Amino acid sequence: MGTVLTPPVDLTEDALMATLGDAWGLAATSVAYRPVGWGSHHWEVEDTEGARWFVNVDELETKRHTHDESPEVAFDRLRAALGAARALRDHGTPIVVAPEPTRSGEPLARLSDRFGLALYTYVNGQSFSWGEFSAPDHRRALLDLVVAVHSAPDSIRRRAMADDFAVPHRDALESGLRADGDLDTHGPYAHRTSVLLTENAAPIRHLLARYDELVLACRAQPDRAVLTHGEPHPGNTMLTPDGWRLIDWETTLVAPPERDLWNLDPGDGSILDAYADITGVTPLPELLELYRIRWDLSDLAVDVDRFRRPHTGTADDDQSWELLHRLVTHLGA
Repeated sequence: MGTVLTPPVDLTEDALMATLGDAWGLAATSVAYRPVGWGSHHWEVEDTEGARWFVNVDELETKRHTHDESPEVAFDRLRAALGAARALRDHGTPIVVAPEPTRSGEPLARLSDRFGLALYTYVNGQSFSWGEFSAPDHRRALLDLVVAVHSAPDSIRRRAMADDFAVPHRDALESGLRADGDLDTHGPYAHRTSVLLTENAAPIRHLLARYDELVLACRAQPDRAVLTHGEPHPGNTMLTPDGWRLIDWETTLVAPPERDLWNLDPGDGSILDAYADITGVTPLPELLELYRIRWDLSDLAVDVDRFRRPHTGTADDDQSWELLHRLVTHLGA
């Protein structure tokens, strides 16, 4: 996912406040941008009664899976994911930090043609960084959160879309591997991205081929599907006075359980064994590998797409380039 250190240049605070009023009846008195997280933009809002809220805004263009996909399809995918999270919370699963429904009952609102906006009650608690478990019991707590999600009943699973195993922006990545066209005019990182892909094309193509092999194996086992969060890492957990909570449900899908397990085990099999003991489902190595590979491919493709489109060299672009270069160099090694 791309970094979000700066707000979109074409989204004003007045437009944000107007959407909050129209969709939720919320009269905001202050709005402050918060450069936290990945993939979505965040604001902290206070209303006329002094209540605090947290706002997520997603750029629908970056949420598309292919260049030809419409923003409406991306919005519908986001609505299904957040709707499933809201339904799971309403079902009585307190670990879910779910969006507040709009006055029409939707989990998010459309803010112009380009953005989707979701509103959350502000949660007080301890936050964590991606990849950093505060202690061994933090890892086990996250396992318990994942098991709670995977235990969702059929009535809630049906609200979420099924994983189609697509790598978002794979078309941009494969186009970049073909090195078709001079991209220098797209921005400061366009040419560097083309060179980086050309020099490391072989390992990237090998990874794509291996992923496609694993997808075929996964499709042969559709009966293992559960409701999944999609990104249950420490950065998406909070420790509140009422216990652990799981945040950022934009990637919710029905999928094999390995989608939430591939990065949870410390490497000794203890968490995977614990999951099997609790659920009776043994995680499969080939599906753990599938989702491990897709994480890398998705990060790679999203950033390649970013730099194959016009960009100016913002702080977000700078950090995305560093992450892209590090990932491709790792794959090449």
